[in-house]
Amino acid sequence: MILACHGISKSFGEEVIVKNGSFHIEEHEKAALVGINGAGKTTILKMITGELPPDEGGVILTKGKTLGYLAQHQDMTGSGTIYEEVKTAKSELLAMEQQIRAIELEMKQLDGDELSRRMDTYHRLMTAFENNNGYAYESEITGVLKGLGFEDADFGRYTDTLSGGQKTRVSLGKLLLTKPDILLLDEPTNHLDLNSIAWLETYLLNYPGSVLIVSHDRYFLNRVATKIVEIESGGLMTYIGNYSSYAEKKKQLRDARLKEYLNQQQEIRHQEAVIEKLRSFNREKSIRRAESREKMLEKIRPVEKPVELHTEIHLKLTPSKTSGNDVLSVEHLSKAFPPQTLFTDVNFEIKRGEHVAVIGDNGTGKTTLLKILNQVVPADSGSFCLGTNVQIGYYDQEHHVLHMDKTIFDEISDDYPSLTGTEIRNMLAAFLFTGDDVFKLIGDLSGGERGRVSLAKLMLSEANFLILDEPTNHLDITSKEILEKALNDYSGTVLYVSHDRYFINQTATRILDLVNRTFVNYIGNYDYYLEKKDELTQTYTGSSQTASGGKHSYDSSSITSSAPSSSRLSWQEQKEAQAKERKRLNDLKKTEERIAALEQRSTEIDVAMTREEIYTSSVKCQELSKEKADIETELETLYETWEALAE
Repeated sequence: MILACHGISKSFGEEVIVKNGSFHIEEHEKAALVGINGAGKTTILKMITGELPPDEGGVILTKGKTLGYLAQHQDMTGSGTIYEEVKTAKSELLAMEQQIRAIELEMKQLDGDELSRRMDTYHRLMTAFENNNGYAYESEITGVLKGLGFEDADFGRYTDTLSGGQKTRVSLGKLLLTKPDILLLDEPTNHLDLNSIAWLETYLLNYPGSVLIVSHDRYFLNRVATKIVEIESGGLMTYIGNYSSYAEKKKQLRDARLKEYLNQQQEIRHQEAVIEKLRSFNREKSIRRAESREKMLEKIRPVEKPVELHTEIHLKLTPSKTSGNDVLSVEHLSKAFPPQTLFTDVNFEIKRGEHVAVIGDNGTGKTTLLKILNQVVPADSGSFCLGTNVQIGYYDQEHHVLHMDKTIFDEISDDYPSLTGTEIRNMLAAFLFTGDDVFKLIGDLSGGERGRVSLAKLMLSEANFLILDEPTNHLDITSKEILEKALNDYSGTVLYVSHDRYFINQTATRILDLVNRTFVNYIGNYDYYLEKKDELTQTYTGSSQTASGGKHSYDSSSITSSAPSSSRLSWQEQKEAQAKERKRLNDLKKTEERIAALEQRSTEIDVAMTREEIYTSSVKCQELSKEKADIETELETLYETWEALAE
């Protein structure tokens, strides 16, 4: 165990954040802290770092262990370049290198015992420098910066010119390079594109220390976390497994608790009815029996009613009219902000009922495409055409359609006067506005809160073609799930930009990947995209792509099924390749499972050998020693097999 929170409590006035909560993090463990917005996740991280003291209980960090914390918002005071700022993470290594160089110069002037002593110091420093990967620290810095989405040209940019999101990425890179024993990361995937998030997942999976993550990125948590700590209504509950496992176990526990609660309530009502009936007899014996039952009722320990699920709020998106089958046709569309070309000669179509997700790296032009379709910015060339009866509902992140002098409630009720107060409150509750929050002025809200109000208005717009730019930003997991269900039940058409892979998986029927200045089409969700990405990217944007972006035209209905035969495998070869890949992944999974089982058994044997009844028995010792040796032999073979399969 590297970190433990024992019986911690924290309140702000009458608001209880956590009460008598406990959890721990083991060495090398990757854990996540989850809960709705405002539940207290960041407060718990601040208690762990010592920034906030707990009212009761304590936080214990194993002696000699180091802790690193990435907050959501960074106040970076340095004025150096990105590379210089991140390089400070290696300050001890740099100081060691300077000392080594100084000793090298100094030794030229020494001899005898003094030279011998300096040589000893020199060799000790060199050993430490090499053990800390000193000769590769520059490539390590470069690898982390590129992994987080910075290009070589960005390294020389000064940090005081960066946006808040860019500063957060710099701080994350700096933190990763310091390599503390436990990483505390508060929303680390904010401001990262899909490639950078995937890179961070791999980095954290291979990170030698422990990690505690606060995140609303469910796909990320599924990939990285092996334990979920949930904060809910002031309590802390630990679940072993990733996010999907946690969600399933939580549902099972809630269903069981709800059943227990309902059964108890039914029994209480039954007993109360019996008591009332006995008293109604108004006889001494029946009254005594009623009193006896009342005493029995008083001794019943009440089962607490489970917290109401926010998913009981149902958003119903209903288009005012049905559009034609052809919703959008884009032909030869191009856009550049010189000297950068975003996309060139793009062609695609969207049909009624499709849910199309646009993905790609930051800065490639995804949001610009949506703005062109909504006539916010003009295209350089090409055109687009909307189909019959198409009515657009547009959500962008600048929220131009809000009135700063209105309350949230009035913003909705003025535009939709037919809605009842309860209907408006239910809609706003789905987007995290409850109680007196609904009477806040729009002008007093944060950017994220205004985004949620805009999204709530859009859900009521009755449009039949929704165009959404990062709709899940600033939503907690529960709100994302409500929105997912609403979109999946929506009979209209949806085109959206998102970095939320779990959301894409749940809602997309097609994906347009903006890569190398063109769109590659995938008929399916995000998992299908991952499966087919390398093949199609190479086919459509590979060696045939010109330096200037070239000219490519792909119709949405044919992009995944037709291309020059010289650059595509035959259908039979594709099927064989897919079957081979499925077998490889299956073998890889089985190998990993077998390794995990054997490693677990090896640990159990080590523990068993420390027990007196075992180490005092030569027979049992021999049996366990032989089993341990057999395990080690099999593991060696499995490690080699895994390596071959992984390659």
